[in-house]
Amino acid sequence: MRKYQHMQSGDIRKITAAMIVVALTHLGLHAEGGPRNPITNCVEWKNDRPVSLPGIRRPRVESAFIYQPTAEWTYSHHQSLTFFNGRFYAIWSNGRQDEDAPGQRVLVAASEDFEHWTTPRPLVDSVKDADGVERVLTASGFHQAEETLVAYFGNYGPHKETTHLQAVTTVDGERWSAVREMGVPINPNHGPQRTASGRLIISGNISFPYTDDPTGLAGWRMTGIYPDDMAATIKDDPASFWEVAKHQGWPAALCEGSFYQTGDGVLHMLLRNAAKQNAHRLWLTESRDSGATWSKPGETDFSDTNAKFHFGRLPDGRFYYVGNPVGRARTPLVLSLSRDGTRFDRHYILGDTHYEARRSGQSKGGEYGYPHSIVHGDHLYVVVSRQKEAVEVLRVALAELRD
Repeated sequence: MRKYQHMQSGDIRKITAAMIVVALTHLGLHAEGGPRNPITNCVEWKNDRPVSLPGIRRPRVESAFIYQPTAEWTYSHHQSLTFFNGRFYAIWSNGRQDEDAPGQRVLVAASEDFEHWTTPRPLVDSVKDADGVERVLTASGFHQAEETLVAYFGNYGPHKETTHLQAVTTVDGERWSAVREMGVPINPNHGPQRTASGRLIISGNISFPYTDDPTGLAGWRMTGIYPDDMAATIKDDPASFWEVAKHQGWPAALCEGSFYQTGDGVLHMLLRNAAKQNAHRLWLTESRDSGATWSKPGETDFSDTNAKFHFGRLPDGRFYYVGNPVGRARTPLVLSLSRDGTRFDRHYILGDTHYEARRSGQSKGGEYGYPHSIVHGDHLYVVVSRQKEAVEVLRVALAELRD
């Protein structure tokens, strides 16, 4: 200890804490001392940061831009993709300049062939409240029920107040219904996803509403990882998850979930950790009762770079992840595959090029932001924002993903 005698006690405590974290890491433990969940993407770590993915491959990837603004409405993000009635449809949040600023609206575009897209138009244009103050709308995904397509979006005020979920519907992709209220205080991360039981579950931040109504238009019930004593006043938007983290005393600010279901019926909801000091791994909560209740969240060994992601399943049964597990500035965009839903050990680069933004804006950036994916025909499709300005769709043939 002689070489530490010149240090203050506070410095020694910091060094000791850092040594403990390193030791826990080597033992497969997180900072609270418990074991990490075994879900992993087999990343290589250096100084407790993800640095590379072993054996990563580069398949042939095609891409097309859906939207590239030049002078106006230059913020684009929160995009989702679906295939309905013979056409692809994409929706995304669209702002004049800054992220989640008042007046943000939802745009929609369509394509019959993936390469050529219609000129985007407002699915829901800017709206004002009774006092004339512009609201913030956030595109939140799709759901198909027989011959009806539902498009969801969150609606909240400029101070994240009065958060609620709304939707519009169409039977032909051209004419959309009036706005409908869904009755839940959530601004979703992804649209409804059907479980093996037929139940629909929305992936939010700290809430995961569910309904047994196959239309996805009624019967939504709130549940999630927030405590019971917050249930009466809970809302789920880009601010409330910080309040839940503080209330729970978590070392992580958990948000932007995406889930998949394994053969034993368990739902695995992975979560982004937005607390920068601990944001190198995804966290996990699980449900064993079809989404009615969720376990206490814990850290996994699946790497993350503080970015949104999407999980899904291929026709051959393999589970997949699309996101930014290594690197900086949300690049590269990586696809990782798993046969058992625990070990994601096959990796593919879907994108790593630079997009030059044309206009500045608050919180704009990120090469491949907020991916959402679908499988259609013999391709996997992924839609992303580029620097939170342009919207691009990529596709890779499933034949490229064979072992």
